[in-house]
Amino acid sequence: MIEIKNISKTFHQEKQSFKALDEVSLNIEQGDIVGIIGFSGAGKSTLIRSVNLLEKPDQGQIIINGKDLTTLNNRELARERKKIGMIFQHFNLLSSRTVFDNVALPLELDNTSKSEIAEKVNQLLKVVGLEDKAKDYPKSLSGGQKQRVAIARALANDPYLLLCDEATSALDPVTTQSILQLLKDINQRLKITILLITHEMDVIKAICNHVAVIDKGKLIAKGTLEEIVSNKENPIIKQFIIPKTATIPQSLSSQLQPELSVGLFPLLEIELNGQISFEQLLSVVHSDYKIPYKLFSAEVEYLGKSNFGKLFLSLQGGSDENEKVIQYFNQNNIQNTIKGYV
Repeated sequence: MIEIKNISKTFHQEKQSFKALDEVSLNIEQGDIVGIIGFSGAGKSTLIRSVNLLEKPDQGQIIINGKDLTTLNNRELARERKKIGMIFQHFNLLSSRTVFDNVALPLELDNTSKSEIAEKVNQLLKVVGLEDKAKDYPKSLSGGQKQRVAIARALANDPYLLLCDEATSALDPVTTQSILQLLKDINQRLKITILLITHEMDVIKAICNHVAVIDKGKLIAKGTLEEIVSNKENPIIKQFIIPKTATIPQSLSSQLQPELSVGLFPLLEIELNGQISFEQLLSVVHSDYKIPYKLFSAEVEYLGKSNFGKLFLSLQGGSDENEKVIQYFNQNNIQNTIKGYV
């Protein structure tokens, strides 16, 4: 169990002060994967660096396995930090050392025997899928491979907690997914608690069991992903679950007419904002109102039981029938706009 209790941190620069954390509290269960999401400058990095006291809070407690890290002396804190692994956005590998030697570094600093180091490093390289890269240097590795080395190094001292500071921000989408899957496998296989920070909801959705939202140094929401997105009226949360953009296909755009005339039907841009599911909306149109339709484009995202996204739908009924459906949308807070007639 990790308990972050009422921690605050203020940075002072010349005559200005900036409060990076403002009485933040968060409990993390053993074996959980918790994501902290927020925009740039929200306080994410300060929060995660406070957990292992790389940033010492001005007030509050960091209690891990019953020990308050803020009360430990330097030697005691160093001992506890060995069991808290950390990976960073830019890998922080030593270019002069091979992959093997980079992973071995924490063990060397701990005066581990060479035979034990060899066994442990080879085991970790197998965990991260880099057994064949042991003798390579970082300059020959891809970004994803470098991050795998950094993860192996963070696991060298058998940590019970792994801190991830924007660990996938420097990677392309495909590599990001592979690293996230690796972290999930490590969590399940080694039972290591993972606390990560990110500004990307896709990272949260991929592996996190619980999520906390931070803004301007304050923790404004915490819970499961489903609980967080259900609070979609919060302006900060709303920005993270903002519907994906959907565009009118070019072939359709050229046919759009500004006015209704014989043989034309309204083209609606409909926003799914969690009030109704994509499938339910189509069922209302077709089954409840008995109106045929054409679906031209849809970008839908599933977050928990809620749907978010946009779609372009042409209602193919009579004028009165179409109007009744539009009234239903308006009465149920389903945002819709007539983009033209086709």
